[in-house]
Amino acid sequence: MRSATNQVKSKRSNNFSKVPAVTFAFWAIKILATTVGETGGDALSMTLKLGYALSSLIFLGFFLVTFAAQVSSKRYHPVFYWAVVVATTTVGTTTSDYLDRTLGLGYVKSSAMLLCAVLAILIAWHYTTGNIAVDHITSRKNEVFYWVTILVSNTLGTALGDFVATSTGLGFERGAILFSGLIICVAAAHYLTKLPDSWLFWAAYVLTRPLGATLGDTLTKSHSDGGLALGRITSSLVIVAAMVVLIALTHRRDEQEGVDTDCAA
Repeated sequence: MRSATNQVKSKRSNNFSKVPAVTFAFWAIKILATTVGETGGDALSMTLKLGYALSSLIFLGFFLVTFAAQVSSKRYHPVFYWAVVVATTTVGTTTSDYLDRTLGLGYVKSSAMLLCAVLAILIAWHYTTGNIAVDHITSRKNEVFYWVTILVSNTLGTALGDFVATSTGLGFERGAILFSGLIICVAAAHYLTKLPDSWLFWAAYVLTRPLGATLGDTLTKSHSDGGLALGRITSSLVIVAAMVVLIALTHRRDEQEGVDTDCAA
């Protein structure tokens, strides 16, 4: 009886969190979001020829709108949450490309700069709130830190993905395999070591972005560049449709589990 009561309390407590539980489905949706961030960002900047600067401004506006909806909500809402994630991946794609190519910083300098920014944000977050929350966000302060970290980490991940795929000569497919292996290593560290879960979470979160970038480029780059030459807009729409289905199934499952838990109480 105590176990069931504790589960009910835990479930009701999680209902007030503004972010989803970190599960396998969470990571699957996140990888889809980072992939569509690459294909969607390139669709505006390259296919529609809007350029990196204008595309970044458009996606930044999209981010601000979705961020406002997410922050104003009282609890986790899957549409708001994942819309912000997609917004951060798209603005991260075009911003990274702007830094690397338009400003000429290159992948190494921009990656180093963005990595320092992510670490600085995490340190400031820990210093300000006393911990780094990952799957239970209830305060406005934690939520702002959460999304700023995601925005910068997705920009960093884009630069890392481009660096590994192009500068090192690995190519997009082998780059995707490399980042998949690194994510598996982080998952293993979660189960086999006592490293802080919050740091492992953000390590995996950063790595899903270059994985999505290399997967997106694998789908859309020309055959001569090692890609499958699929259309950026079509690829983006298909990935978004897959995201919607997976989010709906996950949300329905969570709601059903919530009903079952309340009945068990």
